[in-house]
Amino acid sequence: MALRRRDLLRLAGGAAALPAAATMVRAQSYPARPIKLIVGFPPGGQVDIIARITAQWLAQELGQSVVVENRPGAGGSLGAEAVVNAPPDGYTLLFAAASNTVNPSLIKNLSYDFVRDTAPVAPINRINLVLDANPSFPATTVAELIAQLKANPGKIAIASPSLGTPPYLAVELFKMMAGVDVVHVPYAGEGQMVTDLLGGQVKLGVDGISVAIGHIKTGTLRALALTTATRIDELPGVPTVAETLPGFEASGFSGIVAPKNTPAEIIDKLAGAVRAVQADAKFKARLSDLGVSELMLSPADFGNYIAEETEKWAKVVKFAGLKPQ
Repeated sequence: MALRRRDLLRLAGGAAALPAAATMVRAQSYPARPIKLIVGFPPGGQVDIIARITAQWLAQELGQSVVVENRPGAGGSLGAEAVVNAPPDGYTLLFAAASNTVNPSLIKNLSYDFVRDTAPVAPINRINLVLDANPSFPATTVAELIAQLKANPGKIAIASPSLGTPPYLAVELFKMMAGVDVVHVPYAGEGQMVTDLLGGQVKLGVDGISVAIGHIKTGTLRALALTTATRIDELPGVPTVAETLPGFEASGFSGIVAPKNTPAEIIDKLAGAVRAVQADAKFKARLSDLGVSELMLSPADFGNYIAEETEKWAKVVKFAGLKPQ
């Protein structure tokens, strides 16, 4: 028997709705298994520390394990590449950092476009950076440091994490704005860098405050200055570099992104879970203990923030005269 036209239209409409319905069902049941949260840096650094804290709180909120997996290399770009190429199902996420917005300007022939090929979920925090020293280093202020560097051009080393990270760029910006010649020693990760600072293998470094604040408070490291625009409550007696070099500012961020084309319903569910985590007083206190502050944005606003940071760091790279490698 021939079907009437309106019956055909009804059947066609129902078939068209099936993919959307399936997506909705997946989103409602999400997450049904553990989630992998990839960190593009070695264990023990600023980004890794905050990723593990966030994973713990997210697991409680989502009712599934959130497992941190370190994929270090190329300033965080290897971890990002792994997520960009993962299925867009919400089970492989990236704990993104500012280096992911710097790498397009510093690394030749990236296989992906971070802004285009990721789906922003939510930022977690701003990352404050600190210029610190082994207590045996003679300079105790930025002014004294600049004077010592100018008196010993090309002889004093300043360490930082790897190429593409905000601390790395902070060192280059400091060299440029202070007009000093230093030996820049990049490390694969902040953990080893801090170990060498404590041991005196290097005397100066710029790192994320989370890995250094405990040592600063106990006196095993000396904080010369913060690289942020203003002082922070966690280290109220520590000045900023800008108080000696007006206009100096370098900081970063951490946040969660997913592969492009991850269903909007899953993005919204993850973003809602992050908002709930950020509302937890104990989570706020934990971040404060690490010297970082929360950053709260919607997925759309986070996407705009990532695009703006990418443009900003491109200008800094050009200003510092750094060449893609």
